[in-house]
Amino acid sequence: MKQKIDFVKCNPTQNMTILINTKLPPDEHKRVAAKIMSYDNVYAEQVGFIEQSKIDHADAFLRMAGGEFCGNACMALAAYLAEVQGMKRNLTTEFRLEVSGTERLVSCRITKNKEDYRCRVNMPLPVTIDQTVLQEGCSLVDAVVVRYSNFVHFVIEAECCDAQMKSSMLAMAKHIGPFLGTRMVGILLYNPRTRELAPLIYVPELDSAVWERGCGSGTASVGAYLAWKHKRDIEASIKQPGGTIHVEALFDQNRLTHLEIEGAVGIAAQGIAFIDLDEDHIAGVGNRETNHV
Repeated sequence: MKQKIDFVKCNPTQNMTILINTKLPPDEHKRVAAKIMSYDNVYAEQVGFIEQSKIDHADAFLRMAGGEFCGNACMALAAYLAEVQGMKRNLTTEFRLEVSGTERLVSCRITKNKEDYRCRVNMPLPVTIDQTVLQEGCSLVDAVVVRYSNFVHFVIEAECCDAQMKSSMLAMAKHIGPFLGTRMVGILLYNPRTRELAPLIYVPELDSAVWERGCGSGTASVGAYLAWKHKRDIEASIKQPGGTIHVEALFDQNRLTHLEIEGAVGIAAQGIAFIDLDEDHIAGVGNRETNHV
């Protein structure tokens, strides 16, 4: 038996994101996400479910498949809502979203361009930023841990980001992830000289590990890290494999006061996906380790 799933596939800095419009019980999200993300279905790096928010003044509720927060998925949903409303070129509007992984509404200011949308997202602020040391095999790695209420990012300054380095970081993320009690773990390899970022995102609930081509929340954490490190406001354009995401972090009286990202998002496809309800096991997310070089 096949189940029809109404979806839209969006492209925020090549962090391919599927948004599902079909109303499904939350306990089915993991299974459906695993199938629709797989290579033999629609294929993407992450999945979010569009629901109606119960909060006043919220335009929609975005529930990510693993319960995590995702800045790029917020951009994707804002672009989709603008598309549904028939937004005209060069106009700007703002959406307020309820999003999994954060307790406050997320503001998304979006402008329609000729072929895509430009979106600024007001990101959640970290709870703490601290220095730490991670173990990579027999070696110790200096890192800065950027903690949020429901996810954790580790920023590691690195000039090199080769296959061996990525393999080590992947093993480390999967080793420490289940013990952190968080929805999502990010390993952010940042080159301060070139302002290049290689973001690994691991979602323990889905056992999904992806070297993303563009990471919104990772970009925000790099901005937060730079503001914390230099004790001042930061504006930076962070280069990633899929393009560039801009971050602005405001720092006042020894604390971070504002954090937002800006990037481009396009709508790549929209239609119906078919999910086989008779499959006992959906392979995909559990063994999914996408390595974009």
